Amino acid sequence: MLIYIDGEFLPYADAKISVFDHGLLYGDGVFEGIRCYNGYVFKLDEHLERLYDSAKSLMLQIPIPIETLKQDVLETLRQNQLREGYIRLIVTRGIGDLGLDPEKCPHPSIIIIADKISLYPQHYYDNGLEIVTVSVRRNYPEAINPRIKSLNYLNNILAKIEAKQSGAVEALMLNNDGYVVECSGDNIFLVKNEVIITPPPHIGILEGVTRNSVITLAQEAGFQVDERVFTRHDIYIADECFLTGTAAEVIPVVKLDQRVIGTGEPGKVTQKLIAAFRHLANNFGTSIYPENT
Repeated sequence: MLIYIDGEFLPYADAKISVFDHGLLYGDGVFEGIRCYNGYVFKLDEHLERLYDSAKSLMLQIPIPIETLKQDVLETLRQNQLREGYIRLIVTRGIGDLGLDPEKCPHPSIIIIADKISLYPQHYYDNGLEIVTVSVRRNYPEAINPRIKSLNYLNNILAKIEAKQSGAVEALMLNNDGYVVECSGDNIFLVKNEVIITPPPHIGILEGVTRNSVITLAQEAGFQVDERVFTRHDIYIADECFLTGTAAEVIPVVKLDQRVIGTGEPGKVTQKLIAAFRHLANNFGTSIYPENT
């Protein structure tokens, strides 16, 4: 495996960052998780735009233009001879001192890792997930805004720990007002009377690239999609529920807090959107290799 760090491709064993990097010391940086399918990178432009938006919010100046970084991502995939896989793109504040002052970090660092990933076994896609609500509340937008995909992921990790301790693989998170926002690593949707409902970005979610793609696919298929607030009760009585994320793609949820959702099996709307998403991801995107163009 070759890993890109600040313009160089380094073997796995030599790919290192400084212990004084503020990304390591303070979680001071941003990242994106991106997928490639069948020789194409899915929604690369959208991921890069979100990366630069997150960095701008943190007053972190990414040291190269977005088009250059796009080509670096593609070259990292070519260097690793990947057609299917996962890209972790990271921008850290860079090397500084042991203090907090970001002005002591004059040179941000860019890291690109390309590898394989499998988040959930196939049986979860066939049978659905059982998830639990956790006590860990999603970060307040006035503290660390969830719309910033930062390297500080402790909020999500604490939620994941609590879910695992409860025997579930994913955690449902609420905001401070008790409304459903998202899971520890995925956006959430419910289906009621064939209307698809998902939380709006302003209440404290990361506006997922996969989420937005699924909304478009659903609308193109003729479904009504509403972005509105809702509580756990609405999920308990929903006809269907599913999650979306770069690694998870589209995955059914059949039980929340021991309450069976709908029939207790992946629903027809969810199955239709899984098929539509897989078709989109495997046939459209930014070409990695010339023969795909």
